[in-house]
Amino acid sequence: MTDAIGTAALVSGTLSAGWLASMLAASILVPRHRLWPIERLTIGNQLSIWLPTILVFVASFILGVLDWNALGWPAFLRWGVGGTLVLLGNLVVWTAFFRLGPARTSGAAGALETGGFYRWSRNPQYVADIAILAGWAILCAVPATLPVIGLGISALILAPFAEEPWLRERHGRAFDDYCRKVRRFL
Repeated sequence: MTDAIGTAALVSGTLSAGWLASMLAASILVPRHRLWPIERLTIGNQLSIWLPTILVFVASFILGVLDWNALGWPAFLRWGVGGTLVLLGNLVVWTAFFRLGPARTSGAAGALETGGFYRWSRNPQYVADIAILAGWAILCAVPATLPVIGLGISALILAPFAEEPWLRERHGRAFDDYCRKVRRFL
C-alpha cells in the first residue's frame, strides 16, 4: 500500500509540477496565447492552475512522510533549517495571500499591490512557496521528493516572468517605477 501511494504521489506531483513549469514557459515564450496569468477567471481556468499547484505540495508532503529522514540527517539541521523555512514561508505566503486576496492571487486584475511584504519583494508568495518546498526537502530528508520539489521550484521561479508583461500592460508606468524600487525575488 505504501509503495502504491508513494508511486502515485511521485507521478502526480511530478506531472503537476511539469505541467505548471511547461504552462509558464509557454506563457513566457508566446505571451499573446498565455495561460498565466489567466485572462478570464473561470472555475475551469482556476482549476487548471490551483489543482496542480496543490498536488505539488500534497505529493511532496506524502513522499516526505512515507520515508521520513531517509537520508539520516541530524534533527538540528532538519528542524533548524528546514523547519524554519517551512514556518517562515507559511507566515509570508498566507499574509501576502490575504493581503492580495484570493481573486487577485488567482490572476484577477486589480490595483497594483506595493505594501506589506510587497515592499520588499514583487513576488513574496512565490518566494515563500519556494522556501516552503526547499524547507520541506530539508526537513523530511527524502530523495524521492526532489523531482517534485525541483520542478515545483522551477515553476515558481518562472511564474514572475509570465506575470510581469501582463502587469506592465495593466499598470504601465506605476509598475515600471515599482520594478525599479523593488526586486523581483529578494
